[in-house]
Amino acid sequence: MKHTTLVLCSLLTTNCVAQEVNLDQLQLPAGFSISVYAEVENPRQMALGAGNTVFVGSLRGRVFAVVDSNGDGAADAVNAIAEGLNTPNGVVYHEGDLYIGEINRISKITAVDSKLSGVQRTETVDDSLPNRRHHGFKFLQVGPDNKLYLPVGAPCNVCEEDEIFGTLLTMNLDGSDRQIIAHGIRNSVGFDWHPQSSELWFTDNGRDMLGDDIPACEINRLTSVGQHFGFPYIHQGDLPDPNFGRGRSPADFTPPVLKLGAHVAPLGLTFYRGDTFPNAYDNTLFWAEHGSWNRSDKSGYRVMMGRVNADNSGIAENAPFVEGWLQGQRNWGRPVDVLNMPDGSVLISDDMANVIYRVTYDG
Repeated sequence: MKHTTLVLCSLLTTNCVAQEVNLDQLQLPAGFSISVYAEVENPRQMALGAGNTVFVGSLRGRVFAVVDSNGDGAADAVNAIAEGLNTPNGVVYHEGDLYIGEINRISKITAVDSKLSGVQRTETVDDSLPNRRHHGFKFLQVGPDNKLYLPVGAPCNVCEEDEIFGTLLTMNLDGSDRQIIAHGIRNSVGFDWHPQSSELWFTDNGRDMLGDDIPACEINRLTSVGQHFGFPYIHQGDLPDPNFGRGRSPADFTPPVLKLGAHVAPLGLTFYRGDTFPNAYDNTLFWAEHGSWNRSDKSGYRVMMGRVNADNSGIAENAPFVEGWLQGQRNWGRPVDVLNMPDGSVLISDDMANVIYRVTYDG
């Protein structure tokens, strides 16, 4: 069995952390292969910029630019372009600018393509978001309507809080006209628009402390502005909360498209948009299951794929796409996000192993 040990050094200190990355333990469908694209400290959401530059958020105050200048499928440079930020989990690139999602702030690096070699100043787009770290990690996208989309998670395991919590928001690119478009979402850290229907699909992490097997984490689909997905009253579409669900009917809320395993912690989600995977991967959704922390037997720690049905209303079947980070009850990696690349490959970030992987089809 081949073992690859990567050594990741802090960009600000001489301290290094050795992390064993065993690619041979990762299992993929026949014809696919996986390699290490880059070593990055705590990589979270990824965003594709110009010239195949991949921007990467983290939970440790920095944002990185990962550069593959010769296009050989492996990074040549990993540069910190922002630092000292408030947990900048989310990044999205739009028309030359990089938007960054911090806990209480959306910030921006203007004309980022010319600023990849060092740390840059950020400007504020909106700094009026709640400064609550619990489920406060932001995931950012720019939607088909040219607006920013982001979540505000519930600041608790389960609770009733101010209206802004447990929601998805939109705002203009300058931070104006902020609106709530969906309610009842405990903690979404990944979403994407279906390439055909343009409907927003998103992950949601179920509540804890109801046992090993309930409630299910969820994949959801937003079909109209203002929908309520149940939290904290109804979980997984059909399970009333023991404290908050009294007198509430599941029929009053929007159920999930797919119920996942309890505590698998689905984060990044994307539809496959490339043309190098087999035709069976058309209309396929990928999501990263970050893995459980409070289950007797660990679950998750894999990237899943779901084939969307013909009318784009649900998932006809789902199965593992990449698994093997969990070996018995020991996990050596935790996938976070999945990103389409122009050559048809996909990248997967892993904030535990401190790497970004590249998956290609070679069959």
